[in-house]
Amino acid sequence: MIEWQWAQLSGLSSVDTLTMLQLRQAVFILEQTCLYPDIDEQDHHAWHLLGKQHGQLVAYARVLAPGKKYAEAAMGRVLTAPDSRGSGLGKILVSEAVKRAQQTYPDAGVRISAQLYLLDFYRAFGFKETSQPYDEDGIPHIEMHLK
Repeated sequence: MIEWQWAQLSGLSSVDTLTMLQLRQAVFILEQTCLYPDIDEQDHHAWHLLGKQHGQLVAYARVLAPGKKYAEAAMGRVLTAPDSRGSGLGKILVSEAVKRAQQTYPDAGVRISAQLYLLDFYRAFGFKETSQPYDEDGIPHIEMHLK
């Protein structure tokens, strides 16, 4: 069972914040070898969705308010811990993140910059492509929207 925490940065404990940033670094910077400023000013304005299993952080996503990145709510930094992959947790995470974004920003829609290899994964949630593929930090991405 996953325990979800939905909070802005000021509502997270220092331990939760550190754990969240360590997992983001492990996945996006080290595993995917992308050198970019993962920790950014958007973290202060974002909603953070942390999924814990047996007290361990195993899933994370960040949602920005409409107007911060896109006209719609922006979902990003979506990840599952490496040792939790293949369990279906990614689907549970995206479902939960979309639900929380829609509850927090009703009628705003959700926009993502998805890694291209996950195109069909996000299509299964109803996301539609809104751009041609493009390079972001050395990885092919595509912009997608969910109304």
